[in-house]
Amino acid sequence: MTRFLARNLARPDAAPSLWRRLKQAALVLATGALVASCSGGLSNMTGTDGVAPESAAPSVPGTTIGTGNVKVALLLPLSAGGQAGAAAISLRNAAELAMSEFSEPDIQILVKDDRGTADGARAAAQAAISEGAELILGPLFADAVRAAGQVARGAGRPVIAFSTDAGAAAPGVYLLSFMPESEVERVVAYAARQGQRSFAALIPNTAYGRVAQAAFQTAVARNGGRIVAMETFDRASAAAQAAKIAAVAGGASPQVNAVFIPDSGDSLIAVAQALQGAGVDPQKVRMLGTGVWNEARVFSQAGLQGGWFAAPETAGFNAFAQRYRAKYGSDPTRIATLGYDAVSLAAALVRTQGQQRFSEPVLTNASGFAGADGVFRFNPNGTNERGLAVLEIRNGTAASVSPAPRQLGAGG
Repeated sequence: MTRFLARNLARPDAAPSLWRRLKQAALVLATGALVASCSGGLSNMTGTDGVAPESAAPSVPGTTIGTGNVKVALLLPLSAGGQAGAAAISLRNAAELAMSEFSEPDIQILVKDDRGTADGARAAAQAAISEGAELILGPLFADAVRAAGQVARGAGRPVIAFSTDAGAAAPGVYLLSFMPESEVERVVAYAARQGQRSFAALIPNTAYGRVAQAAFQTAVARNGGRIVAMETFDRASAAAQAAKIAAVAGGASPQVNAVFIPDSGDSLIAVAQALQGAGVDPQKVRMLGTGVWNEARVFSQAGLQGGWFAAPETAGFNAFAQRYRAKYGSDPTRIATLGYDAVSLAAALVRTQGQQRFSEPVLTNASGFAGADGVFRFNPNGTNERGLAVLEIRNGTAASVSPAPRQLGAGG
């Protein structure tokens, strides 16, 4: 049985009763190796760039998972099309998997369709609370999180949402997602420790790119580096902007040690090829990225070999994905573990924390929790911190060069 443990490792004297009771609940961290083909750009689709359009399709009727005494809502864009709908189904299945693997969970999941819109999320949150939900899991998109959060805060109910947009976080509205700010800080700090202090950057002209750019500037300054050149691109201008970066990153004596590219998929591949074509040698200049690089086709690109990116440890997702495939006959989306961990955490807290189960002191316990993607904790402002690894691209694979921490230090 997969267990789910709250961590009390940052400070041995912190919240001892929480650690003891969660440990006694017999709840473990899933392990295994990442299935790269299930990875990709889903982590940047949950912010403002990924807001689903208003759907003309009717809402999917609500369902329930489990028969426990404590009601927990799960808000997802079930009727949205494309990637949004696929992610919603995967998250819903992951929640069901968590319920099936937790020994006698005393929760009932109220699954609600938020249609991927603010209005839909507002209505879904109102319906869930009227039905007695004590906690809301989801939504997926930033605008929907904000709308559901307003309703939930008015009713005194906490939210654990899946958007990567830190602007959607607030006290009582916690983000469980993979935050680009944390990934940027992790990879830049690691590069700086390896002696790489001169950076260039190619930033996609997207909401995700703008968040990553701000985080990059902060991280470089914090780690004693300097940014020599930085360009913003879209698909039409990728080659031209790559040529500008090549002026400082190419040739026999590059002026920079590393080039940061917070992009994914076809766009990342096009930029990497343009840089290499313009004379940037990845053996001389390190490519840096975020977790959106975690995709099999990215690993085979010649211009990205030796590149580093930060992401959750490659152990946990594979074990989860194997169990998911065995149950549903298909691969989960990369963010499906968020649904699994959210439901597992809710069930664990119900079992161990009594009437304080979803209170702020419990949810923001500084020692955090351990889930399928490693250790994490919620900050009082609603953002999160995760234990992240740094991975290196090597001939079609990604190998860990700096393992994820097994515990989160005091204050991050």
